[in-house]
Amino acid sequence: MKACEKCDQQNPDDALFCHQCGSPFSAPLKEQTASLPLDEAQLWRALIGPNADRYLEQFGKFSAGATPRFALTWHWPAFLFDPFLWFLYRKMYLYALVYAVGPVLSAYLTGDVTVGIVWRIVAGVSANYLYYWHVKEHLAQIRARGTLDSAAQKRLLRDLGGVQPYVIWLGVALHLLVLALLIEMIRESPPGEGKFQGRGSQEAPARNFF
Repeated sequence: MKACEKCDQQNPDDALFCHQCGSPFSAPLKEQTASLPLDEAQLWRALIGPNADRYLEQFGKFSAGATPRFALTWHWPAFLFDPFLWFLYRKMYLYALVYAVGPVLSAYLTGDVTVGIVWRIVAGVSANYLYYWHVKEHLAQIRARGTLDSAAQKRLLRDLGGVQPYVIWLGVALHLLVLALLIEMIRESPPGEGKFQGRGSQEAPARNFF
């Protein structure tokens, strides 16, 4: 029970107005602060989502000077896993498209399948910096919306930032598919040539491709 400040009438804890005099009760502090917008540090963490502290530590290397500039960092997930999947996981759709098409096109034009390693190295070096600008630009979009209450701000942060959890399962499925294709290629590869024969020996029989 809570007492009215004007008439001292006892009212239930959840009452919004006094049952005797009708005076409104002041909202609890937590309800008053719930509608306030997030501060700058909270905005960055909310937009980044998982591993926000680690990314903010890396972002500090780019914003150490008067203006943001590139600094050498390394991003293991973008290197070890398919860069296309990491960019997609972080909702960086344009870069995901580049890393989905780029390695395939490069391998086709050069005839060298190992060119994909170069793409992974580039992703490992640049992923933190690209993600920094991705977050910075989205925060600028949020600020351009003007003053938003906490609920609207959180909805916007959820839409623009965070991660795509389904990409984890997509990555597992794609890697299993690649593994299955490799196993099938090994199984269907033609048997090796027989031992090298001397100059006077008969020619080795032709391979049977059927």
